[in-house]
Amino acid sequence: MGVLSSLYTGVSGLSAQGEALGVIGDNIANANTIGFKASRAEFQDIISKSLKGILGGNQIGRGTKIGAVNPILSQGNVDATEKSTDLAISGDGYFVLRGSDGQSFTRNGSFHFDKEGFLVTNDNQRVQGFQADADGTIINRVADIKFPRALIPAKATSTIKMDLNLDSRVQEIKEFKVDDAYSTSDFTTGIEMYDSQGNKHMITMFFNKTADRAWTYRGLVDGKEVVGGEPGKLSEVVQGKITFNTDGMLDTEEQTVSGFNFTGGAKLNQDVKIDFGNSITTDKGDGLDGTKQYGRDSDLITWNQDGAAAGTITNLSFNDEGVLSALYTNGETKDLAQVSLAKFENPEALFKVGSNRLKEANMSGSPSIGRSNKAGRGKIFAKSLERSTVDLALEFVNLIQNQRGFQANAKTITTSDELLGEVINLKR
Repeated sequence: MGVLSSLYTGVSGLSAQGEALGVIGDNIANANTIGFKASRAEFQDIISKSLKGILGGNQIGRGTKIGAVNPILSQGNVDATEKSTDLAISGDGYFVLRGSDGQSFTRNGSFHFDKEGFLVTNDNQRVQGFQADADGTIINRVADIKFPRALIPAKATSTIKMDLNLDSRVQEIKEFKVDDAYSTSDFTTGIEMYDSQGNKHMITMFFNKTADRAWTYRGLVDGKEVVGGEPGKLSEVVQGKITFNTDGMLDTEEQTVSGFNFTGGAKLNQDVKIDFGNSITTDKGDGLDGTKQYGRDSDLITWNQDGAAAGTITNLSFNDEGVLSALYTNGETKDLAQVSLAKFENPEALFKVGSNRLKEANMSGSPSIGRSNKAGRGKIFAKSLERSTVDLALEFVNLIQNQRGFQANAKTITTSDELLGEVINLKR
């Protein structure tokens, strides 16, 4: 009897509309969940009877069902925060996590460092990223992101670069004397360097003009700092020569004496190069970058060296490429890791496991893990979080629509019940 089947049609409508209301309720409940993507219930009709068989047409439907609940993967608003470990993705991709239940993925970038130094989520899933080697270069090795708590080792100075101007107007040729170094030199300046144990040493550089366009330099330290030195007296650790062409450009560099033998158990005969610039003959350069000889007062323009003392971390921060950098007490800055992102061919099919996490499913495809802003992956924003994509106004409109649908299907059942009552009343 057709009236009986209409009861089941109404029941299917009640069931489907009720489930759709559940989806809307879930969206509303997660309106403030970080990185949450709103979902949509999609209905499908049910066909159970065809009056003319396979000839087509004249088919009677038997109601509806929920065919799919698909997330709407639109971009959420990216809001700035004050927490240095907050990260947001703008574009495609998911943060990669690893925990006791294996690998999972999330758009929620609310991270922090745990007591062991690992970057983790609020449910202690460890964030994965590309690691850095000893020099701070990011390499293609993915592992847990962690910052070291131990001292970073000292780095002995190997190169000291100096950019000076030496006055070409100097006429008097002075004979340099160690015991009267300041009076018997044409120009004096101080620089710093580090030995193999990270101890800082002040080196005073003395320059003497020996001929037109030719200078001798000497580096001296207090005798107590070098093996065999006498405290209170200067000891020479380096000596060399530099020459210039007729245009005042650096032509040649020669280091004739090198005796960096510091006390305290540091490495003896430390190999240190004094680099005055891009010399024409020695370095096959153009002489433009570095020391010059012009007709103006001698002066140290800039200098730097590549050594450092041992240090501990004083600050950690992410940049907008997801690179975690550490600032150390010795002034050094080093990259520690770069947050990795996973991209899927069908991200709508990822399996939700709760706590803002998703897992790979058969229909989602395998994750393609790489760096941000590469191969279609999104860009990472530091000190930011992605808000939920739930639009409350739209959800309330959908709520009203599904409520009316539920009520209409209830009317189908009550109407069918009245018709069945008339059938029963045929016999009295």
